[in-house]
Amino acid sequence: MARPVWSGTLSFGLLNIPVSLMSGERRTDISFRMLDSRNNTPIRYERVNAETGEEVAWKDIVKAFEYDKGSYVVLEPGDIKSAAPESHGAIEVEAFVEREAVGPQYFEKPYVLVPAKKAEKGYVLLRESLARTGKVGVARVVIRTREHLCAIVPCGHALMLLMMRYPQELVDVDEYRIPEGAKGEYRITDKELKFSEQLIDSMTSEWEPEQYRDEFRERLQDVIQKRMKAKGVVEREDEEPEVAEDATTNVVDFMALLQQSIDRNTRTPAKKKASRTTSKTTKAAKSTKAKKTTRKAAKKATGKSTAKKAGKAAGKKTASRSKARKAA
Repeated sequence: MARPVWSGTLSFGLLNIPVSLMSGERRTDISFRMLDSRNNTPIRYERVNAETGEEVAWKDIVKAFEYDKGSYVVLEPGDIKSAAPESHGAIEVEAFVEREAVGPQYFEKPYVLVPAKKAEKGYVLLRESLARTGKVGVARVVIRTREHLCAIVPCGHALMLLMMRYPQELVDVDEYRIPEGAKGEYRITDKELKFSEQLIDSMTSEWEPEQYRDEFRERLQDVIQKRMKAKGVVEREDEEPEVAEDATTNVVDFMALLQQSIDRNTRTPAKKKASRTTSKTTKAAKSTKAKKTTRKAAKKATGKSTAKKAGKAAGKKTASRSKARKAA
């Protein structure tokens, strides 16, 4: 059973709902250990003094802020506690805003709010109210010593707490070169826009998240399994990507691309893609196997030829030695 990250109350107005904060994500990344190649022993990371090279114990380590290159101000534990907010036991909703008003760049990490026993009524009341009004609650929560901005969002039967970024953490898009102005300034015709909308309509479908998988992680797991079985290098023939005919030019016929996309109706089922990939892999494997068989046959033939030549040479040497003995 998963442990709660935090426990307290979810409060808005005078209503308080006892809740627990549970993680809403599951990490699936494949992590690696660094080993010494000479004997495959794990490498440890140690806390070392930059001047003496000696290892430093945790009790001798302090936190400091580098205000200039090589210049630090040391902070005591009390200094950090004095800056921490007082409220630790409540998620306090400060305002309710329209869901569409909060851009996706603000959301960071999901958690699930789980109501305590006998707190279901308040939980369902808030969930249904948010769903009906299309609003989200903007709140603050203190986890350990850090205060976080967050949003309370209904999701099916659950209330989700989405960690948010503060505006100061976001990069202003104006810092980048972004195309501005009307479509006419970029010579976009009404026909191109119409075809683009038609393509979007042809590719529109229901959101089915189970169709999307981390294919890189799955392929990497297969490679690891093969490595564990073979205890050797797993070779893979890289297929060179096909280069489009107009890849060397910046001139793009948007109308032609859009029409081709609509005609092809790019919503290809995942199974068909997989079968094509499998057939390509099978052909590559057969080709590799045939090459290896040819090489082995060539080696055997060369070995036999070399053996015959060596036998003939040895026979000649023996014959010459016997003739020399008779002559003597």
